[in-house]
Amino acid sequence: MVQKAKILLVDDRPENLLALEAILSALDQTLVRASSGEEALKALLTDDFAVILLDVQMPGMDGFETAAHIKRRERTRDIPIIFLTAINHGPHHTFRGYAAGAVDYISKPFDPWVLRAKVSVFVELHMKNVQLREQAALLRRELEGGVSPADTERGPGGLLPELSARLAAVEEQAEALSKELAESGGSAAVSTAAHLERKLSGLRRALDALEPGSGDTGQADESP
Repeated sequence: MVQKAKILLVDDRPENLLALEAILSALDQTLVRASSGEEALKALLTDDFAVILLDVQMPGMDGFETAAHIKRRERTRDIPIIFLTAINHGPHHTFRGYAAGAVDYISKPFDPWVLRAKVSVFVELHMKNVQLREQAALLRRELEGGVSPADTERGPGGLLPELSARLAAVEEQAEALSKELAESGGSAAVSTAAHLERKLSGLRRALDALEPGSGDTGQADESP
């Protein structure tokens, strides 16, 4: 069973949160409310989110300050942020949003179809990223010695080709995802996919080093 992605909705007005939930409910993901920047930061301490929809105009800690805190934390700095604002102060205001780390900046009232489409891109990226990380972690455990007695009896000649084939399937998915995002995704999405491909390259080098006759007995350049 595939676990649903979590989407964080941050707005100090309950009616705005209700409207966002109505728009995004069709995505069939888990929607988490936060009525302030402080509440959003608290939610981010324990849960992983595919994307954050963040209102700019909030009392106390506004959207820009909240985004700055999110980007300073190693755990959350790569989560895409879409800023939502009811006030358009011109190009400078928009630039400040992107400078704060936003992947998009949308003025209210916005087109529900457009917002849903933008969010769905990051939800899909998050789901594929999670899937690839899980498969990569499984391969790494097996490479680091998590081999069953049955695998030991088969010997390296049987185990390594199987691991190589499974890694090839993951590499193929990652390549397809990168091509898709290069055409339709933002720079943050493309960067995330590229980072995942680098991790997979590290796994491939480690696996190749285990092949019989390989002269490379050292460690891979980049540990996954």
